[in-house]
Amino acid sequence: MRSEFKRDTPEEALEKFKRELRGRLKIYIGYAPGVGKTYAMLNDANSRFEKGEDIVIGYLESHQRKETEAQIGKLETVSRKKIEYNSIVMEEMDTEAIISRRPNTVLIDELAHTNVPGSKNKKRFEDVEEILSQGINVVSTLNIQHLESLNDIVRQITGVTVRETIPDKIVEEADEVVVIDITPTALQNRLKGGYIYKYENIARSLKNFFRLGNLNALREIALRQTAEEVDEELEEYKKEHGIKENWHIIERVMVCISPSPTSKKLIRRGARIARKFKCEWVVVNINSTRIFAQKMTEKDSERLEGHFKLARQLGAEVVNLTGKSISRELAQFATQRYITQIIIGHSTRTKWQTILRGSTVTRLLKLTKDIEVHVIPNDLR
Repeated sequence: MRSEFKRDTPEEALEKFKRELRGRLKIYIGYAPGVGKTYAMLNDANSRFEKGEDIVIGYLESHQRKETEAQIGKLETVSRKKIEYNSIVMEEMDTEAIISRRPNTVLIDELAHTNVPGSKNKKRFEDVEEILSQGINVVSTLNIQHLESLNDIVRQITGVTVRETIPDKIVEEADEVVVIDITPTALQNRLKGGYIYKYENIARSLKNFFRLGNLNALREIALRQTAEEVDEELEEYKKEHGIKENWHIIERVMVCISPSPTSKKLIRRGARIARKFKCEWVVVNINSTRIFAQKMTEKDSERLEGHFKLARQLGAEVVNLTGKSISRELAQFATQRYITQIIIGHSTRTKWQTILRGSTVTRLLKLTKDIEVHVIPNDLR
């Protein structure tokens, strides 16, 4: 018996070949200048060089920091290209020279850099894409504020408009992302010690970009952003390996509501738990299609809309589902969304209703054995 399989089209085969040929991209990410991205990149490169890897510096911006320059060690540096612009000779990374040299790996600092007008590519990340397409691995650095999707948030936090940005997909498609993290207080101490900027710029920097509140907010953004990347990679891994269990890597809260007035209490409880864990949360209502299910009245619909409005105001995602079994729909949704904690009100069914129809809470507990379920008393306090 002949087995059937789907052949790749010529275009698909070519795309697959290009992916196999492409070099690997590793990015060191930080939340502010001076956290140690370039230092860490050089330190790692020297270790790899000592083990025999052909690894070179394609572009390095040390900002005259002695501790960074000391990490260059024995690494070879590819000469920069000189470009004249407005009668001034400026230096840029020589992409052609790097490709001609064909090292196994090249270090390219400051991924979000904008090239001098007259360069082949407008942005450095485009140079990096060209180098990767030649099968050369690239290690680079980036501050989180340069991601395009975060531009408005960074401006709101710091008051600074970041002009140089890169598409988020560059980081999303990177083979490895390493977060370089130090506490904001430690970073301020490095700044005061003259390790980041010249002494004449320190006082102004502490009053502006390097304010403690700014640094705390940017640090949280960086950690959350990379946590999301890791979470997506984990989901892909679990799908590829047929793993359905919830590994509880990141907390996710689901609040189960109905038109009942007590649902507001559940929503507020969910908001507090989500705030505690700084995690995403979702408020879910199930419209039951069971024959004997209680029909929604106009008052019920109005009350439910009020619950949805409160949930959105408190930062929740709102989902309205339809299904025959409320418990089964809730369990299925919780599994699909990798929920780790469920909040539900205590059953309001009478003893006879429970005997005849069962309990939603009891069924849900049986269907979600790997999820924490918080059963909240039904009062309005």
